[in-house]
Amino acid sequence: MTTPADTETEAARLREAMTMALAEDGVLADPAWHHAVATVPRHRFVPGFFLPRDQVDQQGLTVWEPVTAESDRDRWLAAAYSNTTLITQFDGDNVDWTDPAVRHGGAPTSSSTLPSLVVRMWADADVQEGHTVLEIGTGTGYSTALACQRLGSDGITSIEVDGRRLQTAADALSACGFAPTLAVADGLYGYWPEAPFDRIVAACSFRAVPPALIAQTRPGGKILLTLSGWLYGYARVLLTVAADGTVQGPLLPGTISFMSARTHAAPAFGNPAHWAAGLPETARLAQHGPEWLSAATEEAFHLRFLAQSTIPNAQMTYVGQAVHLVDVVTGSAATLTPHDNGGWAVREGGPVKLWERIEHLLDAYHAAGRPGPETFTLRVHEGGQHLQHPHLPPLPLPCP
Repeated sequence: MTTPADTETEAARLREAMTMALAEDGVLADPAWHHAVATVPRHRFVPGFFLPRDQVDQQGLTVWEPVTAESDRDRWLAAAYSNTTLITQFDGDNVDWTDPAVRHGGAPTSSSTLPSLVVRMWADADVQEGHTVLEIGTGTGYSTALACQRLGSDGITSIEVDGRRLQTAADALSACGFAPTLAVADGLYGYWPEAPFDRIVAACSFRAVPPALIAQTRPGGKILLTLSGWLYGYARVLLTVAADGTVQGPLLPGTISFMSARTHAAPAFGNPAHWAAGLPETARLAQHGPEWLSAATEEAFHLRFLAQSTIPNAQMTYVGQAVHLVDVVTGSAATLTPHDNGGWAVREGGPVKLWERIEHLLDAYHAAGRPGPETFTLRVHEGGQHLQHPHLPPLPLPCP
């Protein structure tokens, strides 16, 4: 019979193996972060999570199987100490981990982020001893625990929009001896009672930089955010809030994505066939095909983010061979279908010519030499928020 002591012994062995693997990958160059990962028991922050089955169901939906210590201790521990994101909630639903149910499809709304990314976020934000830190998105509390282990609990504030998730995280943090400031709050507005902060780090994504976060950052402080949009393009930005009021910083390289802040999530748009039915019958030959945005490449990941600045309220979906763009704000739509010559035919309707704007962006992008994310700077000013590049016109972010 397996005892709690056996579980802790096995967890310690797996944690040591994970720490060694991350160190070999260069993730734990800072000895203090190495010690934090080697010390914090991740399994105590994930009493249960969902893992995908190999096959989808009859409707083509991913089947998510709940895993707990009671259902399969070895699988639970192995996953807890893998460098993997563990989904802990779908569609905002509370899970009873004493009797969890299999899920078919659904949108993840909470998780324990893979440890390498957690450490990377804290390191990229240049968090140092003595800093006051605001973490947006407590989630399971594992990331918060690493920060407390590294910096001490006194300077750490972590907020979470879901009160039930925060209570679970608070219990785990307390059981491990950590006592950060915790609060149920919407990350869009930060947390004024503990401001100002030296560092703000968000574990969710935003369509634009929330002004409240800038106002709550001490002069010289930094904000590390993931920016996203309704085309599911992502970019990370490290902003510095200068003493003279200047707020700007570079986009960081890589293909990292986070769940959207719930108030910034994409709206439902209905049936694509309804939108396509209202488009003109006459089509034109597209100058660029949708593969520039849909390919499974780092460049397409980057281009989806840039495209969101051009058509910020559009969403893209696929039905068979057709690609649909739908803008619920302006009522505009576009549909691309394969053309006999091997290209794409496009039909557009509404006040915004959605695919035409994408084509103009792609033309400018190619003319500029196909620049990567690290060549862009985000500047926040009274006139808005703009991505800037030496060889491209400024690209606006949506109004926050």
